[in-house]
Amino acid sequence: MSKTATKPAEFIQNVEFPTFDASKATDQFRAFAEKGVEQSKEAYAKLKTGAESTQKAVETTVETAKAAGSELSLKTIAALRTNAELGFSHLESLVGVKSISELIELQTAFVRKGVETAVAQAKDLQAASTKAAEDVSKPLKDVFEKTFKDLKVA
Repeated sequence: MSKTATKPAEFIQNVEFPTFDASKATDQFRAFAEKGVEQSKEAYAKLKTGAESTQKAVETTVETAKAAGSELSLKTIAALRTNAELGFSHLESLVGVKSISELIELQTAFVRKGVETAVAQAKDLQAASTKAAEDVSKPLKDVFEKTFKDLKVA
């Protein structure tokens, strides 16, 4: 019986339990925390830069939209003025008509000129609208493209 009683005691004496080194754990935790803080600072800096870029783009877009709206309004007013002047000019011509053939000739010329003018005005307004849409969307488009490019890199 003495052999069996001594074996567990010897076994316990020969077994080594791992030791816990608090200084190593503290160093590892500190390094992990510092890395997390550094990553958070980098993410904040990127977010701040992106927000500033977006703010500038929105301001530019608003100013461009305002200018484009003014330009379109002026073109529309000019077209309306031209159409009104053509109408009054046609009415003045109709007052002096002496025959039905002259009336038909004046009316045909007026309609032809009206259609030509309307087509020219429509092309002008379409070109101005297209340019305005491109100018208004360009700043935001550039910011989004840059942001997505930066996100792909990160």
